[in-house]
Amino acid sequence: MLFSFISYLEHEKRVSRHTSLAYKKDLDQFMEFINTAFGMANPEEAGHAEIRAWMVDLNEDGLEVATVNRKIATLRSFYKFLLRSEVNSKDPTFKIRSLKKGRTLPAFIQEKEMLTLLEENNFAQDFEGQRDRMVMQTLYLTGIRLSELIGLKWSSVDLRQLQIKVLGKGKKFRIIPISGSLKSAILQYRKVFEDSFSIQNENDFFIVKSNREQVYPMMIYRIVKKYLNLFVRNTKSSPHLMRHTFATHLLNKGADLNAVKDLLGHASLAATQVYTHNSIEKLKAVYEQAHPKA
Repeated sequence: MLFSFISYLEHEKRVSRHTSLAYKKDLDQFMEFINTAFGMANPEEAGHAEIRAWMVDLNEDGLEVATVNRKIATLRSFYKFLLRSEVNSKDPTFKIRSLKKGRTLPAFIQEKEMLTLLEENNFAQDFEGQRDRMVMQTLYLTGIRLSELIGLKWSSVDLRQLQIKVLGKGKKFRIIPISGSLKSAILQYRKVFEDSFSIQNENDFFIVKSNREQVYPMMIYRIVKKYLNLFVRNTKSSPHLMRHTFATHLLNKGADLNAVKDLLGHASLAATQVYTHNSIEKLKAVYEQAHPKA
């Protein structure tokens, strides 16, 4: 339907070639996102939740509010076309609101709360409990994206070199170092994995369901929300929150901004710099609380 939509724009709406190419680029980006994150082959399958997830992803990448809103306007036009063509019976953009100017600072979890959450006695000792703990530890201690976690295989986990190799946006690989504590956690998880499935295969996905099949995005959302809601009073519990927390804690500890950018897989510093505001806000709060002249 993408070809039909572009043809409609050029021949019936009489838009310029430049404009139609911009529409096509936006839709290609959306299709790549829903395919990677949700395993959807066609934009006709996407609903409100997938479009919202794309908006979050675009915002996290540091795109200007106006750019995100323009891309959503492209989706609105496309889904209205599908309605008129009777391909879709509903418009998934109907309840989508445009972003307001003035970006909200990314929320993050305090370090003390995060350490309490990850304690071993908060998770069952069976495979699912230990897998859930591995999900939380990996997201927090590496800052990888939801899609990167889902696509991670054992063959990309190198405990000798203390690193993992993830396939990020634009099909670009990046290397992320892992700490000694995460290595120990992975070794513990690997034992449970092998006890549950006889033998661990290098082609196995790192995080799997209890039947050894690959997990899906909503399952990770549910796992993260389940454990965050036990310890953290935050209504926006999601894998993104773990990534935000990873970045903010690194910067609060004095990490170099460019290094954090590379760890997160950001294309530009603009996307990473939003996390420095969290650090600045924290410093202001400490100053106002402690300084006698504040």
